Amino acid sequence: MNMDTIYQAFLSCKTICTDTRNISENCLFVALKGERFDANTFAKEALEKGAKYVIIDNPEYQIDNRTILVENSLDTLQKLAQHHRRQLGLPIIALTGSNGKTTTKELINAVLSKKFKTVATIGNLNNHIGVPLTLLSFTKETEMGIVEMGANHQKEIEFLCSIAEPDFGYITNFGKAHLEGFGGVEGVIKGKSEMFSYLFANSKMAFINNDDPIQAQKSAGFHYYSFSLQNNEASVQFTKIKANPFVSLSFQEVKIQSHLIGLYNATNICAAITIGHYFEISSKDLKDAIEGYIPTNNRSQIVEKNGHEILLDAYNANPSSMKLALENFMQLDKSPKMAILGDMFELGATSIDEHKSIVELVPEIENLTCYFIGKWFNTVAKAQKNLHFYPDFESFQSNFTVTNPSLLLIKGSRGMALERTLELL
Repeated sequence: MNMDTIYQAFLSCKTICTDTRNISENCLFVALKGERFDANTFAKEALEKGAKYVIIDNPEYQIDNRTILVENSLDTLQKLAQHHRRQLGLPIIALTGSNGKTTTKELINAVLSKKFKTVATIGNLNNHIGVPLTLLSFTKETEMGIVEMGANHQKEIEFLCSIAEPDFGYITNFGKAHLEGFGGVEGVIKGKSEMFSYLFANSKMAFINNDDPIQAQKSAGFHYYSFSLQNNEASVQFTKIKANPFVSLSFQEVKIQSHLIGLYNATNICAAITIGHYFEISSKDLKDAIEGYIPTNNRSQIVEKNGHEILLDAYNANPSSMKLALENFMQLDKSPKMAILGDMFELGATSIDEHKSIVELVPEIENLTCYFIGKWFNTVAKAQKNLHFYPDFESFQSNFTVTNPSLLLIKGSRGMALERTLELL
């Protein structure tokens, strides 16, 4: 079936769906295959639940003219998203990076929505399925699209850019994330830089953190708009940057007080303000947008519970973000302090060395106690009176007690689900 016919079917539907648990009336259901499932088998169920059309790629499950048979459902979803993006022709900002993508995306959305009708990636739906679904959520009313792109191997960002065809792009940073899939830090730099390659090859524009020498070097000679927190030459400058624990800074003599913790979030805030400034959003609206943003979903949150002040950053972790979070935590002028840190995943052959380097960051400080949870941290356990190691959450749970009101940092990879610690306080 040709794309024009499929596109007309899509336009006649209210929304698009890939999970029968979330079927809504008059949606377009796309039957995708995974390692453990084949959604073609749910085609009939999707129609019974209210789907208007179902895209399938197995003729065994064809029912009537409501089932649209294609060669490959995933490929069709991606091509449909690209086609829709081209029909709308709206400006799209894409962003990727090792750390801070989702927070930065939400800040950019908060800023740009002061002037434009924006639609942004929901949550972290940023892969080969999430990006097409984001694009297909744009409508004729959408004035600006914001697309987060994640990757754990080479050529992934290149592929996602070929679908979304962004007009603007931003890379948060190049850190130690998904080292196993990228093949080391150099592989991360190469993979994330595929966004620059797309933008510059297509005469599009990048937003650049001029304090990052890799970004500065890779964008030299091309069209970009830059910012700096360190008085480097840039289009936009920021001053008076502090975090104790919330980030505050000044932009064009306007002081901005955020609800985000950690100096590492200062760069995310500055990126969003820079993008807003480029699109001529007023300083007052920029201030209101940043100050009005409250983090959720276990990302850089401050949580108060039973007298404890908790820095909850348990959505994800990699060596770069873990190091930054721990260094920021140790600089805060409150005590006693307690850090509860969980294993970092997808590090491949570097796992032992990276976990060991995090443990060695923690000095013997009287008012600092660290609990390390997971098999990798347990493998590099170190005999130090303020350090405690547990192979899994269950053994930690059995031995953990906290009495005095404390400042706590909770951080680990998503699979560790360390937000469970809140139930123990």
